[in-house]
Amino acid sequence: MSIKQFLKHHYRHFNAAVVIDASEAYIAHLEKGGKMFMTLAGAMSTAELGLSLAEMIRQDKVHAITCTGANLEEDVFNLVAHDFYKRIPKYRDLTAPEEAKLRDAGMNRVTDTCIPEEQAIRRIEKEVLELWMKADKAGERYFPHEFMYQLLRSGAIEKHYQIDPKDSWLIAAAEKNLPIVVPGWEDSTLGNIFVSHVINKEISNFQVVKSGLEYMAELAEWYKANQKKHSIGFYQIGGGIAGDFPICVVPMIQQDLQEDCNFWGYFCQISDSTTSYGSYSGAVPNEKISWGKLDINTPSFIIESDATIVAPLMFAYILDDQISPMIDAKESSSSKKKLTAV
Repeated sequence: MSIKQFLKHHYRHFNAAVVIDASEAYIAHLEKGGKMFMTLAGAMSTAELGLSLAEMIRQDKVHAITCTGANLEEDVFNLVAHDFYKRIPKYRDLTAPEEAKLRDAGMNRVTDTCIPEEQAIRRIEKEVLELWMKADKAGERYFPHEFMYQLLRSGAIEKHYQIDPKDSWLIAAAEKNLPIVVPGWEDSTLGNIFVSHVINKEISNFQVVKSGLEYMAELAEWYKANQKKHSIGFYQIGGGIAGDFPICVVPMIQQDLQEDCNFWGYFCQISDSTTSYGSYSGAVPNEKISWGKLDINTPSFIIESDATIVAPLMFAYILDDQISPMIDAKESSSSKKKLTAV
């Protein structure tokens, strides 16, 4: 029994049934020539979502991504320091002194997973700093994800890879030159490190890294260009700025630029946030109609569950017959491919 067959047989009611409905609507949206915009909140990269998301990108099931600065960098951290991560199954039982012990050991905890600071951050910091300084010296400016693309394409950190590159969603995105939007990048480890280098005068100014406002302008141009021929869907994992920032591009175009554009053509959010009109992350899709983000006929779904459980199942359902070879293959064509500069 395939994963799709299993879900269709067992997932018949409540949130489980919405998983099927949303997956079928996702497939229908793509089959009609639509494109899908995906948002990654929380710590999806630390949860190793790349194991399933990378194949979604390779199979052209995702056409652009918005993610937090943490998700952008943590996919790279997992790539180069996977063997040093530590899982703590009973993390809810940790005492304050035990948390301090993790801190002193350089183990930054994300729920049940500790990111090894020395092995993860320090293995890429020198190479990233060189890219920042090179851009600064040349008077060039790039978005945060563009610096990550440069890092991966340079091959400078390949010697540190500890997972199969096919399981990195950022490598898959770099291979496709996928548009990525990273609002609030300064709220990330690399963002903090960048600020320290500006303060220390190793980098001359903050403008070397393009801002979130510039990301919105870039997103507006991407949306306007693509919505002329394609309905664009919005698949939101979690809440927060990763979802709140990009979904606003439609009312911005319509209301602030005073230009015609289509509403988002599909909407699905996986969230464990309590449904509430006082909580943006927990607001039901209907509220987005009044803000000019969704139309009354937009296929819309909310799955109230843990995204680390639901998203991989939905991806498997959408990929269907591509999922078995993805799991069984010892080495995909992606892992053999060399990234080259675009």
